[in-house]
Amino acid sequence: MDSLFDSAAEEATPQPLAVRMRPRTLDEVIGQRHLLGSGTPLRRLVESEAPMSLFLWGPPGTGKTTLAYVVSNVTKRRFVEISAVSAGVKDVRAAIDNARRELGMTGRQTVLFVDEVHRFNKAQQDALLPAVENRWVTFIGATTENPFFSVISPLLSRSLLLTLESLSDDDVRAVLERAVSDPRGLGGRATLAPEALDHLVRLAGGDARRSLTYLEAAALLADDITVEVVEKAVDKAAVRYDRQGDQHYDVISAFIKSMRGSDADAALHYLARMIEAGEDPRFIARRIVIFASEDVGMADPTCLQTAVAAAQAVQLIGLPEGQINLAHAVIHCAMAPKSNAVVKAIGAAVGDVRRGLIGQVPGHLRDAHYPGAAKLGHGDGYKYPHDFDHGLVRQEYAPEQVRDRRYYEPTRHGAEAPVAERWAKIRDFLRGS
Repeated sequence: MDSLFDSAAEEATPQPLAVRMRPRTLDEVIGQRHLLGSGTPLRRLVESEAPMSLFLWGPPGTGKTTLAYVVSNVTKRRFVEISAVSAGVKDVRAAIDNARRELGMTGRQTVLFVDEVHRFNKAQQDALLPAVENRWVTFIGATTENPFFSVISPLLSRSLLLTLESLSDDDVRAVLERAVSDPRGLGGRATLAPEALDHLVRLAGGDARRSLTYLEAAALLADDITVEVVEKAVDKAAVRYDRQGDQHYDVISAFIKSMRGSDADAALHYLARMIEAGEDPRFIARRIVIFASEDVGMADPTCLQTAVAAAQAVQLIGLPEGQINLAHAVIHCAMAPKSNAVVKAIGAAVGDVRRGLIGQVPGHLRDAHYPGAAKLGHGDGYKYPHDFDHGLVRQEYAPEQVRDRRYYEPTRHGAEAPVAERWAKIRDFLRGS
């Protein structure tokens, strides 16, 4: 199937604002500066007009389809789009056969763009290999999932992988402002109040397509677009939340303290407020990861695993689905037994180091692998714990200055209780008590 962007289709059917505002050149693309700068692989490939194979990996609304269309437009190639959601091997082979026929008859190359390519099974991905290997098409695959897990190795190894990043607030703001004034967009027929612009930016969550969809819906209701118009158009109330001001710090503070106080309901409320206000989900995820060690620690070691998994999931899939992963981690953190023994332990150790309690590393613990170390006595007398019962042997480990210092003082909460008992016995044994 040929591109939706040919002139006949454009005249026949009014296109969505997000489609009309798609950039036509690389210089018109907003965001993704790390991919579009002078001398970058993508720019060199476009400027050379050589056949290529690309994978574009990034969250929704970051410009994957846009970049594919720009490559086609700049290099004057046919643009053929296939959705992996609905297409099968027959569709892939038909598109490749048409591309080969066009190349043979006219010499014109084809950009074969496969959206959601991670949804193709192995057989469907295998069908792409001949076209990629023989360069019958310029293949561009778009995916929101890690291609190292979802794309077959032969196809991935023959392609350049480019990672797209979520758009910043400034990027989304620039997209919206251009759409209001550009003749392809609203052409100045509507005005966008500053507060409404800020609200649209928050609602977008780094997704340019979403921001333009909401803007178009608001413009259908009124020429003077206010916050109230946006709220009515997208059926979502504006959450009063300034990511640079007091509300940002107040809400994240309440969020952390609610988890620390084991109130899962309150923590979920503040999580919802941040998400609805357009807070960066990666920021929320980072705070949860910190909390898992700072406030739960060894009382439930699996809490950190859940927090890290949620952070990775948010990075891979973004919002709105990522809010489920965040909620999962928040509930785990809130309900877990609490211990701040880990943060107190590293704080005490760092404090001693900063006060100058450092000392020499005991000679038997020093590195003995390099030439000449033996002559210096490094490693002499070291006892290998695995050679002893229970994997324990009494010898000096800490420098003399901190030999009697106690940093880790476990609580008796949750899973840290048996750790406390074991550590007490180990410490007494090592210290010779």
